[in-house]
Amino acid sequence: MTDCRCTAAPEPAEDTPDTPDASTASRYLLPGMDCPSEEQLVRMQLGRSNDVVGLAFDLPARTVTVYHNGDAHAIAGLLAPLGFGHTLLDSGPCTRAPAADHDERRVLWQLMAINLLMFVIEIIAGWLGESTGLLADGLDMFADAAVYALALLAVGGAAHRKLRTAHLSGWLQLVLGLGIVVEVGRRIWFGAEPQPPIMLGIALLALVANAMCVLLLMRHRDGGAHMKASWIFTANDALANVGVILAGALVGWLHAPWPDWLIGTAIGALILHGAWRILRLREG
Repeated sequence: MTDCRCTAAPEPAEDTPDTPDASTASRYLLPGMDCPSEEQLVRMQLGRSNDVVGLAFDLPARTVTVYHNGDAHAIAGLLAPLGFGHTLLDSGPCTRAPAADHDERRVLWQLMAINLLMFVIEIIAGWLGESTGLLADGLDMFADAAVYALALLAVGGAAHRKLRTAHLSGWLQLVLGLGIVVEVGRRIWFGAEPQPPIMLGIALLALVANAMCVLLLMRHRDGGAHMKASWIFTANDALANVGVILAGALVGWLHAPWPDWLIGTAIGALILHGAWRILRLREG
């Protein structure tokens, strides 16, 4: 984790002329922040404050160091609506924040493009292959793309515009999550025949796409702790893909559609949970 020369940061780094001034460095524990997309939610939320100068994340430790001006408890008030939990670990004077990463926009665009492409592929394949698991996994890709889009907005712009866009994304995810649950019910009622080869092939492709996202995140951070975090928490983003692969294998083995319905419902629940987190964001 890149830190500045301050009492709250354990690993000092040399100041550089282009780093902005920050009076305080405060480190927070966020127990519920455990993957890169949730880090982007934190970035988007804290980006609304003019007092926040820079951020440094340590995902394995689930902490964020905020380089800011003003009161540390005001920063905690911004973190509260995310629902990740927040505890102020330490806070102290600081002269410089980490240098800004000018490559951030390009990486976020690439991450969003990969997820949107897989969203389209999985939705088409899920419809043709009669798989609710693929449909739900495609919507999960869309949810990730929405988070990266929000992070792009957080790079600049008015706070009210960011919040309005975040809520729009949250409502859209809520509708899509409910839609996949309804679709599972419809297929249970009317019957369906999921196609295992399509499920397995597209789910493996989605795993490759997630691996590409991880490589982009690792290169973007260029830090040991973040590289380790990307590998550890890749399992969170790839869990849905593995679930679809397992469901496809079970559908082929048992000649029964219920594993596909089960994984579709589970992924739909994850999408609804993500929508709930975004809709809880408030002006503060």
